[in-house]
Amino acid sequence: MIGRRLLCVAPLLALTHPVRAQQQKRIVIPLQWYGVKVEDNAFTVEMPGVPDHRILNDRSARGTPFALHSYSLDVGGYSYVAQTALYPADVDTAQPRRLLQTALDDRAQPLVGRKWARTDWREIGGASAVDSIGLLPRDNGLRQLVLLKEHRFVSLAFMGSAGGMTGVEANRFFGSLKLA
Repeated sequence: MIGRRLLCVAPLLALTHPVRAQQQKRIVIPLQWYGVKVEDNAFTVEMPGVPDHRILNDRSARGTPFALHSYSLDVGGYSYVAQTALYPADVDTAQPRRLLQTALDDRAQPLVGRKWARTDWREIGGASAVDSIGLLPRDNGLRQLVLLKEHRFVSLAFMGSAGGMTGVEANRFFGSLKLA
């Protein structure tokens, strides 16, 4: 029975094989996006895979320890990073723009010219925020969104080819952010 089926199908395969070889279409497998809830349900964000979660020990300028939760994923030629921390009480959050500018300045060090090509200050869900794009060496780019809502620090970063900083993947990642 199996032999008959193979004999019937074999001529069809022989006829279609040259056509397949001529077309050589690239098969693109769509990424599976997942909702990621971060520490203390501070926010959710979507990533095209399950990220690695690490807890980094940090200290305030006055030496008070706090935890920075980092969720990272490399897929499809891009890196996705979501980070959050609840700043201790000794961090003055009364002027959020000052703290966010410090974060921008710190993260500008690896950028070409050590400066951001674009910064867009705004408010998101009652939080002060800045969306920035910068160029990295070898035609790569970094886009980040940092915000501060009371003592909650949130950062999203997207890295890859410079042309992808405002592409579909980046926009989906940043657009999926939902604050608690």
